[in-house]
Amino acid sequence: MEKRKDGFLIERGEQDKDFIFGTRAVMEAINAQKDIDKILVNKELNNDLIKELLALAKQEKIMVVRVPEAKLNRTTRKNHQGVLAHISAIQYASLDNVIDECFNKGVAPLILVLDRITDVRNFGAMARTADCAGVHAIVIPEKGSAQINSDAVKTSAGALNFLPVCRVKNLYYTVKELKKMGLSVVSVTEKTDREMYEADFTIPTALVLGSEEDGISPELMGISDEFVKIPLSGNIDSLNVSVAAGVVIYEALRQRK
Repeated sequence: MEKRKDGFLIERGEQDKDFIFGTRAVMEAINAQKDIDKILVNKELNNDLIKELLALAKQEKIMVVRVPEAKLNRTTRKNHQGVLAHISAIQYASLDNVIDECFNKGVAPLILVLDRITDVRNFGAMARTADCAGVHAIVIPEKGSAQINSDAVKTSAGALNFLPVCRVKNLYYTVKELKKMGLSVVSVTEKTDREMYEADFTIPTALVLGSEEDGISPELMGISDEFVKIPLSGNIDSLNVSVAAGVVIYEALRQRK
């Protein structure tokens, strides 16, 4: 247990995740505009205070997951009152502001869009590379993405304290908006014959990478402007996604230099 500078009591769980527990404590955190990844609520509870919490979470567009009490008990032994909120280790950025700032400075935006990357260490490694290479922001979906906790920040070597991360409700519509803003959406996939060296990364670009399980979703593939692959010559037919991100990001950096 530790007390943060903002006065909230934070407990670190077994997986080094930050969270606040207790119904009123979580409501106070919401009212204080803390960045909350999601709220876990005992699925058996439906009293007036819980209803007030659910209404507040809905108003602030915070994801709520109803779970068995056993899940909450596994996370903390404290008196959680059936409510536990995962607190983000960073403050999320506005994607519109990031893009506007790039164009105002006369810089072609380079955005990394991560589709269902759930491994915290992969995410942290990609953030570290992105920051080193000057990527302007990472975009992740609200659901189905790695939780940005202290472990992710540590893996990123602190890069997540500087690199803007934009969490969006719907990745599909966000990518469509990026296209309207003038960005070329480039999906990195082995399902193409076009190598990454053939793409023009000097223009405003959104690089899309997908999960290692099944790659980029068909929905995002369907609205991509082009597809590129990383050339491979060995016996293994794919790279780790964080390594793949590094290779493509640095090709973009090479072209921009």
